Amino acid sequence: MNIAGIIKASLIDYPGKASAVFFFGGCNFRCGYCHNPEIVNCIHSIMEMEEVFEFLQKRRRFLDAVCISGGEPTLQKELYSFIVQVKKMGYLIKLDTNGTDSNILKKLVAENLLDYVAMDVKAPLKRYDEIVCVKSDKEEIRRSIDFLLSNAVAYEFRTTVCKELLSFKDLLVISEELKGAKTWYLQTFQKQGELLNEKATFSAYSEEEMKEFAKKLNETMKRNLYPMGTNIKGEFTCVNVR
Repeated sequence: MNIAGIIKASLIDYPGKASAVFFFGGCNFRCGYCHNPEIVNCIHSIMEMEEVFEFLQKRRRFLDAVCISGGEPTLQKELYSFIVQVKKMGYLIKLDTNGTDSNILKKLVAENLLDYVAMDVKAPLKRYDEIVCVKSDKEEIRRSIDFLLSNAVAYEFRTTVCKELLSFKDLLVISEELKGAKTWYLQTFQKQGELLNEKATFSAYSEEEMKEFAKKLNETMKRNLYPMGTNIKGEFTCVNVR
């Protein structure tokens, strides 16, 4: 396992829980606005597995969950066995993923090894290659989206919004592709240190613009989910700004 970084204690990465966050090195995308280039390009682990399990054992009284992030953790061949071991320790487990391996996602959920999944939705499917800067398997990403929409596990979708890359029209298309979703976060682009593509220009929409996007998307998704004349029942799709 290639562990490129760790947050020993976090109150924001797993909803409502205290968690440790492990960042696994390597990614199959090359999003220019990525603010973790050292993790994406990491090929050396900063911790041995024995150290990881020893750390988690000592922190068991203080932590509720383990968040597995990246990079893209599903690229790790030992991910399944790692999660099995962590789950045996009694931790809740959250997986951050770009959705490019629906099979491992389904396997982990089927065996009750995941408690929460956060999937990054980078762009409308037809624009994926342009945004992630590599050739992507859009059918596989669609399968991951559909699986999460089946509510087999608690989940959230999230989209980082850069002014140079995504327009409101793009977000409308994504809203159609996420029709029926319970939680979708719009993440305002933030430049935190070095980016993967330092030659490109990336900037953020204002807080007011992001809130207006969320308001309009909520209205649109509500109409799509509950057509006029339909009694509104159940949990409504929720688009939030993060």
